Amino acid sequence: MKKKTLGLSGSAAAIIAAVVAHEGGYVNDPRDPGGETNRGVTISVARDYGYTGKMKDLSKETAANIYLTNYINKPGFGALITLSPAVGQKVVDVAVNTGAGRSARWFQSALNAFSRGGLDYPQVTVDGKIGEGTNATYISLQQKRGKVKACELVIKAMDAQQTNHYMSLTNLSQYTVGWVDNRIGNVPLSLCKEDYRP
Repeated sequence: MKKKTLGLSGSAAAIIAAVVAHEGGYVNDPRDPGGETNRGVTISVARDYGYTGKMKDLSKETAANIYLTNYINKPGFGALITLSPAVGQKVVDVAVNTGAGRSARWFQSALNAFSRGGLDYPQVTVDGKIGEGTNATYISLQQKRGKVKACELVIKAMDAQQTNHYMSLTNLSQYTVGWVDNRIGNVPLSLCKEDYRP
């Protein structure tokens, strides 16, 4: 099944290109519960999207459309990418690697942690749904700490939660070194500068 190109542009296209570069090409490690994977897209995600071809043949265009659909549009990360491309890149990268719901919850948890118990701004419900309320809370963090510092804090918190998650997966410990080495810190804090546009 071939789906129409969704028309990537600007920050979303650059974020997807960065994630695909980190993910690499085709792998089929029998120890990996994700099974066949190409360009960071697992076979189950590809099939759910409607791709029926061989995973080795998954094109960059199809992978990009899957990323846009599953890891930007469905979880509601588009507006966040506009607010902070660097945070958007981290949230999308985490979504691809650990799941969109988990990434969204970690982002919401970070916002709550930095609210100082609700003293600086109202806390958000940690439900994995990124919408106007969560984005407004991120804007409140930006107003309180400045755009650059808000970005840095969220990326650090996301990295910490992601590291903890990897270390908790003792049944997949053969991947821990690679995950921590390649996924933690792969969205540098230097991207938080106010004029950054991927």
